[in-house]
Amino acid sequence: MTWPNPNNELPKRSLKALMEIFVVSVKLGLTSFGGPIAHLGYFHNEYIRKRQWMDERSYADLVALCQFIPGPASSQVGIGIGTMRAGLLGGLIAWLGFTLPSVIALVVFAYVLTGLDISQVGWIHGLKIVAVAIVAQAILGMGQKLAPDKIRASIAIAVAVISLLWQSVFSQAALIISAGLMGLVISRNTEVQDAPALNVPITRTFAAFCLTLFFGLLIALPILRHHSSSEWVALFDSFYRSGSIVFGGGHVVLPILEQEVVPPGWISKEDFLAGYGAAQAVPGPLFTFAAYLGAMTKGVFGAILATIAIFLPAFLLILGTLPFWSALRNNRHIGAALVGINAAVVGILLAALYNPLWTTAIIDSADFALASILFLLLVFWKLPPWTIVMAGMIGGTLLELF
Repeated sequence: MTWPNPNNELPKRSLKALMEIFVVSVKLGLTSFGGPIAHLGYFHNEYIRKRQWMDERSYADLVALCQFIPGPASSQVGIGIGTMRAGLLGGLIAWLGFTLPSVIALVVFAYVLTGLDISQVGWIHGLKIVAVAIVAQAILGMGQKLAPDKIRASIAIAVAVISLLWQSVFSQAALIISAGLMGLVISRNTEVQDAPALNVPITRTFAAFCLTLFFGLLIALPILRHHSSSEWVALFDSFYRSGSIVFGGGHVVLPILEQEVVPPGWISKEDFLAGYGAAQAVPGPLFTFAAYLGAMTKGVFGAILATIAIFLPAFLLILGTLPFWSALRNNRHIGAALVGINAAVVGILLAALYNPLWTTAIIDSADFALASILFLLLVFWKLPPWTIVMAGMIGGTLLELF
């Protein structure tokens, strides 16, 4: 099944069509600053307005699906558009083009850090403070949309409190599930409007296989890790699970990845936060932070494995749910659960703002002053994130000098 597109008569799976997807996605990967919400705006302008690869209603439906399932929403939207444009290979190429620029940049940054005593580098400390300002902005924006009333705000605060007091590999997933159950209770009478059906070039049989593989790996990898001494298996398991249970995009993966790589001693907390700050300076999906962590742990091959592992759930889930999404969206219970899950996302992010961000980056009053200035420039002056990153690096260097 194909998308009708009178402006382009090329076969969808031709080499020329695949090359077009790659060129457009690389352009987006080089220019899409500002996080997942901004990415969706870039996608809409490039894929929908300029090229008319999908109609407006279908694009909105795809965005809604990717907001609901775990994983990096903007990357999953790109994968979905590429898949519906040119099949499975089109989805893979769309992801590769969008992801590759930031992967390369973060791997290079990892090698620059190797051998440095980052506690003595001012601009690295500035990147940590940048992360505080950016996450604070995300909490402000998401809180206004996802937890605007006292009940949902209470869920968010409860999740934040429990996240800070109970830090384990399983805490995030348990809190998200619990919040979904709360959403069923508080929004059980919510009316769900019928949504238009998506035309998807994927059979339900293949979709079911993808979902089976997703859950199969989620169960099998920890077992294999337990019975194996291979550090590569442990690395793949940690990043696959991290990509499997994250709702709300790249910022929310921060505390999950921190629990996976810092306590085992794979990477220091200082290196972790420095890389997270650097990830704000590059365009593309924040999930490519995994490439930095993999490079710091196991070099280039570690970066490749970590990147594949953290994005694989996104592939399996988007391919596995597209054919079923219209029916799921119209289910009143799914919509109600999503109300609680979205509030939980705000709480997880709030907990991450304090630990590990605030406790490591804001050491004295000068750090707080710099974070306040960066937050002002980002939220009220609305400067682009890359300028905030540059300002943070300069500010961190000046704090070191004075």
